[in-house]
Amino acid sequence: MKDVASQEDLYRRIGMNERIGYGERPAVLVIDMCRGITERGHTLSIDMDHALAPLNEILDVARRRNVPVIYTTVAYTPPHLADGGTFVRKIPLLREFVEGSPLTEIDPRCAPARGDILLTKKFPSGFYGTNLQSILTSLGVDTTIVTGNSTSGCVRATVCDAVSGGFRVIVPRECVADRAPLSHSVNLFDMDSKYADVVAAADVVKYLSEISSGPLGVAMGVAGVK
Repeated sequence: MKDVASQEDLYRRIGMNERIGYGERPAVLVIDMCRGITERGHTLSIDMDHALAPLNEILDVARRRNVPVIYTTVAYTPPHLADGGTFVRKIPLLREFVEGSPLTEIDPRCAPARGDILLTKKFPSGFYGTNLQSILTSLGVDTTIVTGNSTSGCVRATVCDAVSGGFRVIVPRECVADRAPLSHSVNLFDMDSKYADVVAAADVVKYLSEISSGPLGVAMGVAGVK
């Protein structure tokens, strides 16, 4: 705890850990909430049970406010898995995530709704090798709310690419998780200090609730619809 306090003090003194805040046109990114990770019994599983209620609350209000909800999953092409590159060599367990496998399906407890977007990625970031950036840009999104797993892996990679792409980045702390508690805590601290605002899920719900109509509503010409 002393080391954490010292690091927090250091960052404050050198001018890190500034707050960016919310913009006006958000999108919610749901990273890798697929069954091979969220369901118990799988080798790569992460306990996401605690995250489901706050995540679904965010998803519900986002959909009501015409805020884009974009999911990612991971799937590779059998039998060669060439589209996994060196990533599937570094983490051989990923070789189980082949196209058509139930492991790649989004957990039905937080399933996509009509109008939500599902992207298939091959590597940690939700941006790398997908058209996520172009989707967000075309909708005029300025704020990405990043949820899912893992905090130290695909969430962090997506957060880094989001801030690099010019977006405000918000991470609701109750809506992300990791296999290792230490990795979870350290990476939340790092993201909050350098790349994102880590906030309570309730703050995100309040923010979304106050939007009259998000980017999808504006794109469809129905701004102000509630």
